[in-house]
Amino acid sequence: MNAVTTTSTHREVQAAPRRGRLKRHERRVGIALALPALVAFCGVILYPFLQSLFMSLQRYTLSTPEPIFAGFENFRRLANEPGMWTVWLNTAVFVVVTTALTFVLALAWALIVQQKFRGRTFVRSASLLPWVLPSTVTAFLWAWLLNGQYGVLNAMLLSLHVIDEPITWLATEYGAMAGVIVAKAWLSVPLFMAFFLAGLQGVSQDQVDAARVDGCENIGVLRYVVLPHLAPTMVIITVLGAMGNLQAFDVIYAMTQGGPVKATTMLSIEVYKQAFQNWDMGLACAIGFVWFITIAVPAGFYLRMLFRREAA
Repeated sequence: MNAVTTTSTHREVQAAPRRGRLKRHERRVGIALALPALVAFCGVILYPFLQSLFMSLQRYTLSTPEPIFAGFENFRRLANEPGMWTVWLNTAVFVVVTTALTFVLALAWALIVQQKFRGRTFVRSASLLPWVLPSTVTAFLWAWLLNGQYGVLNAMLLSLHVIDEPITWLATEYGAMAGVIVAKAWLSVPLFMAFFLAGLQGVSQDQVDAARVDGCENIGVLRYVVLPHLAPTMVIITVLGAMGNLQAFDVIYAMTQGGPVKATTMLSIEVYKQAFQNWDMGLACAIGFVWFITIAVPAGFYLRMLFRREAA
């Protein structure tokens, strides 16, 4: 008995370092596999970011061929520039309204196509069409629909006698903002509808039946069963939508180029104008750094929520 115990203990003592060597080997393999991605991250993301941050502390325009260190001068210009407050207000309005509009339309459309009706598969597939279109195609499509001379919207309103003469929607302050909001929401609804559809697949039919037995109508089932089940999906969609809308550029620039005047100039448009129209690289990098911090807030909230769910 003692000999067997001694032999078993000896095998455990011999096996322990083998397991340790295996773990070290696994770590080395893991590091080797992650190394290409780490090098790519440093070269494509980290280095340009640090270079942009360094350039935001410099005065670098066409009149200064060589960058001159200027400290926080570019950030002080951001705070004192009157037009920047308009840019911030435009960005806030665009992000809040577009996210809310996308959220409501995606949820409503998901609830509709979730119902059983003839041709549901075709309708679901066709609903994804705006998502697969390139952003610039979507922008030109909506610019054509809102065109003041031959746009479809003006033709419909004139035929219904809602307006007496054509309106140049994208040439007015509120019309341009409404146009880019509708176009961006139309582009984003299919993706978020897919999220909601995936969430609706997990709604328990037993809970729905129990709610109906308790006397709930459709609104009651939606309020007490469906919406609580979709709550995590709603949070994810809201955060992702806000982050995506903060980065929106292509649709807005293709439709209005930030105009008229500054009516649709967001942070993304302002960075482009300062860098490639005014050639003020220092100020453009300062705006870009502030823009990065603004996007990092919802991104940090989203990552924290994901880590909490994985830990649970």
